[in-house]
Amino acid sequence: MHHLILFTRYPEPNRTKTRLIPKLGADGAANLHREMTEHTLSQVLPLNVFTEVRFAGGSLELMQVWLGSGLVYQPQGEGDLGERMARAFDDSFKEGAETKTIIIGSDCPGIDAQILTTAFAHLNDVDLVLGPALDGGYYLIGLRRPIPDLFKNINWGTSEVLQQTINVAHTLGLFFECLAPLADVDRPEDLEVWHNLQQN
Repeated sequence: MHHLILFTRYPEPNRTKTRLIPKLGADGAANLHREMTEHTLSQVLPLNVFTEVRFAGGSLELMQVWLGSGLVYQPQGEGDLGERMARAFDDSFKEGAETKTIIIGSDCPGIDAQILTTAFAHLNDVDLVLGPALDGGYYLIGLRRPIPDLFKNINWGTSEVLQQTINVAHTLGLFFECLAPLADVDRPEDLEVWHNLQQN
């Protein structure tokens, strides 16, 4: 069974996409996050995979009102991003021994069904799939078994995340594959990525 986990946040003003508030205002930044999450889900749902939304902020009821009651929701829980992703992977593999699991975020509008299909296919042959983000992080990570060490001693939120993760993968002797690089939308200068997608 393929398992796809979307990490997102309830789109509450002043709590979401805060680096974009100077450009868009608090409501505008929250609305952009809402639109990008909905866009990402629209790419995921046509795939024949088990989809789960791991959320921060809001509540189960608010998430269901926003994105519908037909999805599985889980709070991300406590800890830094690495601890939350490691926990999500661990939960996924406990649920199904043969599961291939991919985690994506909601701030990379270039993610589409083809990229996700390719990532799952790579997991037939490698331990780890990474989708490099142009800012030095990654927009996708896929595993076929729990590897908690991948999420330790990483400087989350910096331009070093991808390289540090690759270094850990080398140290652990993992076979891995990288997908095509894509742009995240985190800062005012990134907004063109979203606007260009809207025009196509």
